[in-house]
Parts: sequence; C-alpha cells; structure tokens
Amino acid sequence: MLSIVHRNIGWIEVICGSMFSGKSEELIRRLRRASIARQKVAVFKPRIDVRFSDDHIVSHSELKLASRVVENAWDILEQSLEAQVVGIDEAQFFDRDLLVVCQKLANMGKRVIVAGLDQDYRGEPFEPIPQLLAVAEYITKTHAICVVCGNPANYTQRKIQNTERVIVGASDIYEARCRNCFEPPEDVKTEVKLSGKGRRKKKERSG
Repeated sequence: MLSIVHRNIGWIEVICGSMFSGKSEELIRRLRRASIARQKVAVFKPRIDVRFSDDHIVSHSELKLASRVVENAWDILEQSLEAQVVGIDEAQFFDRDLLVVCQKLANMGKRVIVAGLDQDYRGEPFEPIPQLLAVAEYITKTHAICVVCGNPANYTQRKIQNTERVIVGASDIYEARCRNCFEPPEDVKTEVKLSGKGRRKKKERSG
C-alpha cells in the first residue's frame, strides 16, 4: 500500500477470506491506526450480525471496536458524511447497493475499508464482495487454518444441513477448511461432476 497519498483522494480497500481468517481483526487494526492518526472514523455493521455484540464489531480473537448498526447500505452513506475513514464489517450481509455506496464514498474522497466473506458455504462467490474486488484499489486475502489438516484454509465449511445461503453463526455452525478438505453440498458435487463429464466428452469428440 502506498505510504504517501494526496489529500482528498478516496479509495476502497477490501479484506476478504473464509471465516476465522482474521478479516475483522485486520479491519479493526486499520481503523484503530486511523483513529490514532486523528482521522474521523465511522464504523458500520449490518443489523443481522448480533453474534457477539449489538454495538461493536468483534473478531473471533475477541478484539472489538465500537460500531453503528445499519439496516442497509444507504444508511452507511447518510451516516458517514463527516467521516474521513469508513469501515464496514460483514459486507456479505449487504445487497449489491453496497457497491454503489462504497463507490460514492470513495469518490467523495473517503478511505473505505470493507471486510467480508468472498465465498459462501457452497464455495461460490458471495456477493457483493466479488463486485467490490473488481473496483477496489487495495485487496487483502486472509487465510485461516484448516481444522482437518492444518494447511491454509480458504473455504468455510458448514457443519449443519441447511440450504439457506445466509445463516449467522460461528464455530457452532462453521469451520475453516482447505481446498482438499472442503466438502461442498451434494448438489454442488453433482454439478462439478456433470460439468467434468461434459468437458471429457468434448475432448473425445475433438480428438
């Protein structure tokens, strides 16, 4: 990251990865440094996330920072007009309006730091993080430790049988897995298997 920047130049930073990879911890670290630098900081999280606190963002390592709870992305825009730095945690719980809001904030000259899951429990891109990655100036990919083999983990394994995409939980419902140990739902396995067969048939025909 550039150590010297011109004033009034905004940008977007995205911190993404699996659960238990330190995303919130890294977000808190950057926001605290901004506060030490006497910058005006506004911190937000979605109302759906009340796992550890109603008015703080909290990492799995129990670091915490006071935050405002909002119903939707547009509330962030309205409540951060005076801020120089805007922090947003658990971005995957917002809809695609978050992309528009972050772009507007950055265009207003603000530093916008967003943290969230980039993949869901199926191992598929978790909107709106992919869209934010496309427009962000700075991207940090964090990794957890696979609970099965100890390798770097990039996937979030759901331990219960439920097909809802959004289920708020922690280690009671989820655990970190590497690519090798990740077990996607049966329908995802079937899709991958079928697509693999299609590629093989195409190869045979071309041969």
